[in-house]
Amino acid sequence: MQNHAKILWTTDNKETALNMICLYAHNAKRQGWIDNVTVLIWGASQTLVSQDKEVQAKIQAMINDGVEVIACKNCAKEVDVVEDLESCGINVFYTGQLLTAWIMSKETIVSV
Repeated sequence: MQNHAKILWTTDNKETALNMICLYAHNAKRQGWIDNVTVLIWGASQTLVSQDKEVQAKIQAMINDGVEVIACKNCAKEVDVVEDLESCGINVFYTGQLLTAWIMSKETIVSV
């Protein structure tokens, strides 16, 4: 069994972003509940991240504490936010194969 939380974040709902995704991902890593935490930002969530300073600050704090935060480059290009996401320290790349590997691994993926 892997000790890895895989979180697919697609919602642009700020309350869900702050009170579920950021809260859980950050605490899971900081509190040692799970060794590796990866948050994949995909779709509408990218616009929220690019426009909201509070969400950006939460993401930067998570990254500083060891949460891996990545984003789909294709989605980011579609809404013209690649540079905004990268400026937050988010690794932006084509993630279709990664998400497929997550699905094929049959491990749990939290999708919000």
